Formats: sequence, C-alpha cells, structure tokens
Amino acid sequence: MYGLGIAKGMALTFRHLFRRRITVSYPEQKLIPDNPDEWRRLSKRFRGYDFTWYVDKCTGCGTCAKACPQGNIEIETHREGKRLVVDKFSIDIGRDMFCGLCVEACPYDAIYMGTGYECASYVRSKLVYTRDQFIEKEKRPSAYFHPELEHKAPEAAAEMPAPVTPNAKPPAEKPAETPVPAMAARS
Repeated sequence: MYGLGIAKGMALTFRHLFRRRITVSYPEQKLIPDNPDEWRRLSKRFRGYDFTWYVDKCTGCGTCAKACPQGNIEIETHREGKRLVVDKFSIDIGRDMFCGLCVEACPYDAIYMGTGYECASYVRSKLVYTRDQFIEKEKRPSAYFHPELEHKAPEAAAEMPAPVTPNAKPPAEKPAETPVPAMAARS
C-alpha cells in the first residue's frame, strides 16, 4: 500500500516527540552539577577529560607512566628507607587521548579517570596537571575499570525503557552462515 512507510515513519517521530529529552543545552545546563544527586545524565562509566590521583595510594612505581602510549605521565621519586616518595607527578592532558591504560595498569588503584569535562584552556601550559593540582582538586573518580564504584555512580539517562509497541513482531532469526572456502573468497 502506498504511503504506509510514511505513516510508520511519522508514527515513530510522534512517539519520540513526547519522550523525555536527553539532550543538554551545554552552556546553560551542565552534565555534572554541584549537587551529586543530579548526576543522573551521566553514564556509570563515563570517562571525562581529567584524572583523579590519590597521593596516599601511589607508591611511585611508574607503571602508569610506562603504560601511557604517548608518554604524557611524568613521575620523579626519591627513596626514603625502603619506600619511594613521589616528588613530581604530572599529566599533560592536552596531549592525552584518555584511553585509560594508565588506570588499568596501576596495581594500587591510585589513578582513576575523572568525571570532569571542562578542561579547555587557551594556554597549553595550563593543560599540564601537576602533583599539587591533583592534591588540591576535588576527587570525583569515574567507575571506568573500577566496578566497585558503580553503586555510587548515577544511572544513565540513556538507559530508559524501550517503548512498548502493540502487536510488535519478534525479530526474525538469521539463517546460519556457511563458511566460505579461502579460494572462493578471493575470486
């Protein structure tokens, strides 16, 4: 029947028209307001453009610096008895790609991905976070690679229940694919 596709498309459009909005008007609305109870628009494992570093957990082993593919983490230590003391810890977030390998590599859970996203600057030197800045900064770790933090993280706004459509057909099963011999695939 002619026009049935247009009618289905318009029905879908009208269904989405009355849903709760997920989009945020950024300068007026922030994803992370000062009130932690309003973090509901973030994913549980959101990786922001910053890091959270705990100086009391860090042993100065340098595993995070070795794991960084771009070499953005600099660590300088000195020995006091049998332990290492961190003198310099800095991350150049202007060059970082926020892959999270440093977080995964840290055996002492001293570094976490953060939930901040407003780190823009006109001066590149301000994008290098130093030890003192990490110590003074508010700690807002992400649950990325740390499932023990998921219970503290907010529910994502995108995790809304799917709309119930009456008389919906179940998805058709795909036929099993037969393997193609290597010689046949080349021709």
